[in-house]
Amino acid sequence: MHVAFVHRRGFGQFAALATHLVQAGNEVSLITETIDQKIPSVRVIRHRAESGPRANPDMARHMGTPDHHARIGHRVADTFDAMGRQGLVPDMVVGHIGWGSMMFLKDVLPQVPALGYCEFFYRSEGADIGFAPDDQPDLETRKRLRLRNIAQVLSLEAIEAGISPTHWQRSLYPADTQGRISVCHDGVDTARFRPNSTTSATLPDGRVLNSGGPPIVTFVARDLEPYRGFPQVLHAAAKVVRQRPDALFVFVGGNGVSYGVPPPGGGAWKDHLLKSLDIPPENILFPGVVPHSVLRQIFQISAAHLYFTYPFVLSWSMLEAMACGALIIGSDTAPVREVIRSGRNGLLVPFFDTDALAEAVLGALKNPEGHLGMRAAARRTVERRFRLTDCLDYQQGLLEKLAGKSFSRSYAVEM
Repeated sequence: MHVAFVHRRGFGQFAALATHLVQAGNEVSLITETIDQKIPSVRVIRHRAESGPRANPDMARHMGTPDHHARIGHRVADTFDAMGRQGLVPDMVVGHIGWGSMMFLKDVLPQVPALGYCEFFYRSEGADIGFAPDDQPDLETRKRLRLRNIAQVLSLEAIEAGISPTHWQRSLYPADTQGRISVCHDGVDTARFRPNSTTSATLPDGRVLNSGGPPIVTFVARDLEPYRGFPQVLHAAAKVVRQRPDALFVFVGGNGVSYGVPPPGGGAWKDHLLKSLDIPPENILFPGVVPHSVLRQIFQISAAHLYFTYPFVLSWSMLEAMACGALIIGSDTAPVREVIRSGRNGLLVPFFDTDALAEAVLGALKNPEGHLGMRAAARRTVERRFRLTDCLDYQQGLLEKLAGKSFSRSYAVEM
């Protein structure tokens, strides 16, 4: 069986599935702009990267992004056409539908079944836009968001089935398409991400953290920005250290902006916020982006892990922290509520209530033994709903159903 994956940024969400399919003896290709990691025996075919949305005075309003997505779609279609001329027609295509890569798939491969990764359908209500009190979308924003979904709408028409990592993310898609979208997370390797309170974490600057020192409160995001609640967590940290000067907050993440907008005047949100906050520098650490192995160790020694997010894509980091037995204190927002039951396997507080967040952290630091049951329940939640081998089993079954063929199973996955 030849399975071709399509993703702009390398394997992305498909890394574990691609690894498993290779180990099971299947032929695997990746069509991409850039490569994020190497998986042995996978054929990587890179197409030319398209520049971002163009400013064209003759273009209709808000058509820059749809035009960008269409150009990416053309690149991918041309790549599959060239592969076909060389006898490399896949038996199955699995691709992310968010950037236009799958738009023209059926025009070049009309008989090849396709599974689309349905990560996030943009809406002007009920999700990230309009969530913040000062972010009320105007008419132009609403039109822009509707046009931004063009690539996904066209791709949904061109695929046999879709897959979303959570029920809430699926619920954002048009009602008449949800019946073709299965819910299955990418999966968490619970054999690798597991509790180990005796470990230590060495940060890039050489500093060593362990659970025997000051209580460590952790926060992780791709970038430290409002979409992931960084301002609220930083403000809460300032309140916590006034009562617990021994607490150490570790903020893992970059200084860019993955989602949303930069702070007034530009620069990093961290620098912008610290100007107005009185936090002793010895109580906060900003190690930047750390290797995944170090991130796992940080989760394992965390006294409390803070996960905040707008109603947006659920991060892998929260589930990995849960698998490590961390106490999750999360935002009471839809993606988090789908996983965390407050008081059972974690704690939820209102996103914008920094007093409530500070009190929850202080409670966790004051009574760590009283939260051991929640930590164990968090681990069980991941084992029951997000275990990598189970997710791979489901994903492979879906591929077999679409392809009408059986794949051999092998779960020796090392990420």
